[in-house]
Amino acid sequence: MLVLLPPSETKRDGGDGVPLALETLGFPALTATRDGVVADAVALSASPEAASRALKLGPKQAHEIERNRALQSAATMPALLRYTGVLYDALDAQSLTPEQWRFASRTVAVQSALLGLVRADDQIPAYRLSFDSRLSPTLKKRWAAACAMELAAVEGVILDLRSEGYAALGPLPARDDAYYLRVLARDENGTVRALNHFNKQAKGLFARALIEYGEDFGSVDALLAWSAAEGYELTRSTQRMGELDLVVPEIIGVPGKLNAVLRSAG
Repeated sequence: MLVLLPPSETKRDGGDGVPLALETLGFPALTATRDGVVADAVALSASPEAASRALKLGPKQAHEIERNRALQSAATMPALLRYTGVLYDALDAQSLTPEQWRFASRTVAVQSALLGLVRADDQIPAYRLSFDSRLSPTLKKRWAAACAMELAAVEGVILDLRSEGYAALGPLPARDDAYYLRVLARDENGTVRALNHFNKQAKGLFARALIEYGEDFGSVDALLAWSAAEGYELTRSTQRMGELDLVVPEIIGVPGKLNAVLRSAG
């Protein structure tokens, strides 16, 4: 099984790992592409004005350019610890046990605009690069085919929690065990609709639940059976092929009520 996560714009500073060593990262077939993207990001940082335009940065975000300038010499840390923000706060990788970390390192990957697919425990530096950053060739052209080949080689279930922009950097293989996860909310009247503001939180909590359970599901049916037994409302979408719908109560994100945010709202 492979659980695909989006990165986040915000990154934690520092780290105690050695500088970026591309050859040590997961999905080694991506090394050549990684080398080119990193080199271009570093070169771009030599011109603050050009970098600000390409990375869509404001005057108060100059430190992001400095991060890119130091990509090849900065300290690193595991990817799941490097990323911050709503999804990663909900996943809370810092509190994972050693056994849970071992499971995550085998089954969780992040779709980075800088490095392509990276494993949960891959040592990466802080950086600033988004799926729509203005590099030439575009990041989609650089990553889509290469990452798609890597995903096609993955055996077993692929559960895609990435946003659409990052999913485009590595399209899923067209097969019956690769699914995109869509989060929906059911309000107190039973109406189901798209969940926007707390979408990332729901995905982070669900990814955490999968890591805690530690089962390498051999089929989507097995994943759905586990979800039902645990009280999660996860079903194949009746509207969109290749998607699973995770329906959560609309109270998600309300302080003091997070103990039940992913449980069945039915």
